[in-house]
Amino acid sequence: MSLSPEQLQAIRAAAQWYARLHSGIAADADRAGWRAWLAADPLHDQAWQRMAAVSEQMASVPGALAAPTLSEPLGRSRRQVLRSALLLTTTGCLGWWGWRSETAQNLRCDYRTGIGERRAYQLADGSTVLLNTDTSIDVRFDGKQRVIRLLWGEIIVTTAVDPSQRPFKVVTEQVEVLALGTRFIVRAQAQHGEVAVLEKAVEVSLRSGGPAMRVDAGNQLDFSDQALGRPRANDVSVGAWQQGSIIAIDRRLDALLTELSRYRVGILRCDPAIGDSKVSGVFPIDNTDLALAALESGFSLRVTRYSRFWVQVSHSG
Repeated sequence: MSLSPEQLQAIRAAAQWYARLHSGIAADADRAGWRAWLAADPLHDQAWQRMAAVSEQMASVPGALAAPTLSEPLGRSRRQVLRSALLLTTTGCLGWWGWRSETAQNLRCDYRTGIGERRAYQLADGSTVLLNTDTSIDVRFDGKQRVIRLLWGEIIVTTAVDPSQRPFKVVTEQVEVLALGTRFIVRAQAQHGEVAVLEKAVEVSLRSGGPAMRVDAGNQLDFSDQALGRPRANDVSVGAWQQGSIIAIDRRLDALLTELSRYRVGILRCDPAIGDSKVSGVFPIDNTDLALAALESGFSLRVTRYSRFWVQVSHSG
């Protein structure tokens, strides 16, 4: 189905309202503004119904979020990750050297999630850490400090008050993030990553040296091996994965599919000819096939499945 510019604009606005109302900090004024927007144009109501339909389907999917204690046996998780790694290797997604350098290291970590899995842990000090898909961490608490080493992936940390006042840090290959009584997100990839603060503040510093940069609530920054970016306002999609969704507002299609591919095993590719197409909506991560179906029906796209593990998105024309 081809959408008019007016329909696309309404979908973008619906995605923004969805993000605001589900942010956890929506006020009565926000809800009143949403109702006024909804009543202003039939296209607004249609766009909102489209958003609600996807959200309802998403809610019917059994959640992958679990909340075990740190003492829970990890054997099943290890087997799941190992099977995923071997599968990816045989389908060509990971070469032998990639498996040795990243996946093998992740198999030796303390706690991890498989592809498409989210898992929450309560730490010994009462802090909590929520692991997103395909994430690996080590936890090291001693008499002087509390440290989470993020090997790969993405976490949301909610720190607890420590009677001994030990500093709480998240360490990646590139940076060290010092929590200042806070709730924050750290995402680490091969050469770069990002930090987003949801409550209070953190200080971010390069492990290679240099001054620390303070990031306050509502802001985020990118980092690389060599530099810290400047803090900027959080995108509305920050942390949406904890509720099981990706929120896209005028997002490039290729970037959206790259993000969606984190939650499914195999290859998900975008035809380069349409990679810069802009997409808005709320897409479920616990059922990526449902997300692809929403893209196919709403944005004149064709989803071609060469196998269960090899999918390409192209224009339907």
